[in-house]
Amino acid sequence: MKIIGIGNALVDVLVRLDDEHVLTQLGLPKGGMTLIDDEQQCALAKRIADLQPARATGGSAGNAMLALANMGAEPGFIGCVGDDEVGQFFRDNCKEHGIEARLFTINGYSGVANTFITPDAERTFATYLGVAGKLSAADITPELFQDYQLLHIEGYLVQNHQLIETICRSAKEIGLKTSIDLASYNVVTENREMLRNLVAKYIDIVFANEEESAAFTERKVPEDALQDIGSMAEVAVVKLGKRGAIAMSNGQKVQVAGRCLPVVDTTAAGDFFAGGFLYAYTRGATLERCLKMGSLLASNIIQVVGTRLPETTWEEIRREAAKIILE
Repeated sequence: MKIIGIGNALVDVLVRLDDEHVLTQLGLPKGGMTLIDDEQQCALAKRIADLQPARATGGSAGNAMLALANMGAEPGFIGCVGDDEVGQFFRDNCKEHGIEARLFTINGYSGVANTFITPDAERTFATYLGVAGKLSAADITPELFQDYQLLHIEGYLVQNHQLIETICRSAKEIGLKTSIDLASYNVVTENREMLRNLVAKYIDIVFANEEESAAFTERKVPEDALQDIGSMAEVAVVKLGKRGAIAMSNGQKVQVAGRCLPVVDTTAAGDFFAGGFLYAYTRGATLERCLKMGSLLASNIIQVVGTRLPETTWEEIRREAAKIILE
């Protein structure tokens, strides 16, 4: 079963902070995602120029596909980039890692996710969508999904209600399995009813962290939130950070413990978790083994800044993954 992701094609600009002072100055809610416009992006770029930012490809679904590609799964990705250097950076990265890039090129600036990492390894986003947000319902055709059997949808796309509903409906009409990562808690809160309707009608697999699951269900206890999501979708997953993850499918609940490893940057941890889970899921692994695979990938990516792991690390991950799936 081959997987294709759809979402905002973004390049991450990663900034490590000594404290939360910059977030307060910029008016960014810690741990959340704030959309910014052209003027704000220009001002922000100047503000962080002296903070030695690093750069990597990003976007929630894009990160999940990157994880899958490094596992050898040959995924695809659908999104929009600009006809600029940032867009070419994104294309080159897809080619380098074996991700089939089904990208629309639009005049304008490519999207950038300004990612601020505080000393506690929490990340806060100021996202400039640029042309990444120009994907429209009219662009969605069955041909986009051809040769794939599972579509992984980025929850941030819910900010365009017509687009995300067209994506979900089109995928289900041609028989694809669908998964969604609920994205940031504030986005979930603002679009709760729309997301709940989408999940109930179209989605097979739901990924959420504690805050997102609480925003989605209005239940503060993760186990209660899992129960709610599990009543709507075939598979529900709630990530608990260092405490591991819980999942439910067909009334069966499974929990795995977290891995006690040093945390440098939580950027893409949830995305890599989804990539690992889906890698195991598409190979027929049990729910518990899917959770272990998600935890394996997430625990490795939090030990580096950004989304790039050394090939030696990926070799170790692939060896351990084989043991998990076959255990």
